[in-house]
Amino acid sequence: MNMNQKKTEKKDEIPSTSDLYKMEKSFLKEKIHDNPLKEIEILKEKLEKEKEKFLRIFAEFENYKKRIKKERFDLFRIVHQQIIIDLIPILDDFERGLKELKKSKDELIIQGISLIQGKLIKILKEKGLNKIQIKKGDDFNTDFHEAITQIPALTENLKGKVIEIIEAGYILQEKVIRHAKVITGK
Repeated sequence: MNMNQKKTEKKDEIPSTSDLYKMEKSFLKEKIHDNPLKEIEILKEKLEKEKEKFLRIFAEFENYKKRIKKERFDLFRIVHQQIIIDLIPILDDFERGLKELKKSKDELIIQGISLIQGKLIKILKEKGLNKIQIKKGDDFNTDFHEAITQIPALTENLKGKVIEIIEAGYILQEKVIRHAKVITGK
């Protein structure tokens, strides 16, 4: 024999990595098939792992649906709130306009404008908007009022009280969205 033949024979004797893997796989298969109870146990374990995987994915999907539903609700709430906030200056304009129209004493125009204002107020009330109830002489309350200035009180009992209401405040769904702007006595 020559040297090349000896080397090739030795190479033939040492199995490759893929051959080892195949041999191990077939050995394990034979071992499993030799013991059907073991095979059932392995299949049960695989089934249990797949169940757990499915339940995790299902739970993630349910959480995703809840999150999307909440985000959608929040978006609608924010848009709804912003539209109403944008309409408040129109209410102010109606009030100022009616105040000026009353000076002209044109009853038909005053009635028409009052009707339109009333409809707008009714719609906004249905959507949860309420005017902050305040009158001159009320205690100043930082939860609902914003003092734009303070003036010396004419009497002692007017200190810390609302002297003048400059702009109405509004509450939307129990949340102050605009504080009433007032002048207080000091």
